[in-house]
Amino acid sequence: MAQSGTYHHGNLRAALVDAGLEMIRTGGPEALSLREVTRAVGVTPSAAYRHFASRQALLAAVAAAVQEHMAEAMLRHWPDGSDAEAARARLHAVGTGYIEFALAEPGWFAAFFPPEGATPDGGPSSAQPPRPFALLTQALDSMVEAGALGPGARGGAEWPCWSAVHGFAHLASTGPLQHRPDPELRALASATVTAIIDGVSSRP
Repeated sequence: MAQSGTYHHGNLRAALVDAGLEMIRTGGPEALSLREVTRAVGVTPSAAYRHFASRQALLAAVAAAVQEHMAEAMLRHWPDGSDAEAARARLHAVGTGYIEFALAEPGWFAAFFPPEGATPDGGPSSAQPPRPFALLTQALDSMVEAGALGPGARGGAEWPCWSAVHGFAHLASTGPLQHRPDPELRALASATVTAIIDGVSSRP
C-alpha cells in the first residue's frame, strides 16, 4: 500500500523512472537502487518488478529518459530554415546542447548509456538509436540537402562529431576542464563544435 504523500496515481512505471532520475541526478548511476526507488515512490519492491525485472532494466529506462532530456536541450537551440546557414546551425545546436546538458546534469550524463544488453522492459536489446543520435544524423542529412556538406563526406560523419563532443563533455564535466570558469567552458565548447563541423565539412 502506498504511503501517505507518495505514490497515488495510476502510472507506476513513470513514477519509478522519475524517482530513479532524482536518485541518479546527484549520485550518478551507481546511486540507483530498485529498493530505494520503490521506497521513494511508496510501493513494495514486488510492485516494481511488474514493470522492471531488475535494477538493470530500471537503469535502462532511466537512461532512455535522460536521452529524452538531452534531446530537449538540443532542440532549444534548433533553428528553422532550409539554407546552409540554418543547417550548420542545427548541427552546432546538437553539439552545444550535448555539452551544455553534460555540464548542467553530470549525474544524468553519467547514465546516458544504459547497461550493455539491458532494455527498459528487460527484453532483447533494441536497435533504436538514442534520440540525441537521431537528431545528429538529421542535422547532418539537412546539411547535405542544403549543400553545406558533400554527399561523399556524409558517410560516417556522425562518429567524429559524436566523439568530439562526447570527449569534450567528459573533460568538462569530470576531467581536467571541470574547474574552469563557466564562460571559458562555453567558449571552448563552442570552439570545439565549430572545429569539428569545419573538419567534417571539408572532407572530400
